[in-house]
Amino acid sequence: MHANQKLCAASLTGNGLKWIAIAAMTLDHLAWTLWPGYDTRVWVLLLHVVGRLTAPIMWFLIAEGYHYTRDRKKYALRLFLFAVLSHFAYCFFNGNSFLPFADGAVLNQTSVMWALFLSVAAMLLFDVPQEKLPQPAKLALFLVLCAAALPADWSCIAVLAVCCIASARGNFRKQMVYMMLCVVCYSVVYCLFLDLVYGLLQFCVVLSVPVLALYNGKRGKGKGSKWFFYWYYPLHLVFFGLVRLWLDKA
Repeated sequence: MHANQKLCAASLTGNGLKWIAIAAMTLDHLAWTLWPGYDTRVWVLLLHVVGRLTAPIMWFLIAEGYHYTRDRKKYALRLFLFAVLSHFAYCFFNGNSFLPFADGAVLNQTSVMWALFLSVAAMLLFDVPQEKLPQPAKLALFLVLCAAALPADWSCIAVLAVCCIASARGNFRKQMVYMMLCVVCYSVVYCLFLDLVYGLLQFCVVLSVPVLALYNGKRGKGKGSKWFFYWYYPLHLVFFGLVRLWLDKA
């Protein structure tokens, strides 16, 4: 049993973690909607700090979901379908063209759901027996998957983080160290090519570590909650996209 799966009065189920991720994500996207751009006012930065809880919880739960799911290919297909759906919601939210790279940019062309789907594809890849697919071929294909994730929110770092967390399953400390090393890489790129303050802000992902440490290894109660969590992501982006349009006209 994981060290973070020891039951305690304050333990969190997988669903509990998802609710925290949803709340943090909603506040983060609210801040992007009301104060677009790299606003450095304290209250805006604080909302984005809270928002840094979302991605690591997603990464962790994708790795857990892959371990526990009864049908991994169906799990990947489900993420692919919601990645396609979420692409349009993400572009609408940001006011981008639905056609990737239409503005000449490479990063942030589609949602994090695309990177999460590719992370599951990568785990499926590494599960292929050595006799069927040699290690060099696996590594080459993994690099292709990472390249395909570059246009997504959190870029290829989401794929690397999920795979690292999955590879260290059973050792929570190692999972978190691997995760933070991935975030350091992302932060450096963010600082160099996007915005220094918001690049440094990414280090606030470390605040998720004590939250994830409360995970008790159980899914939690709530029939149908799985589909709610899937649908909430694109629907809340559409809602904030409508708010953005209303603010633009106001």
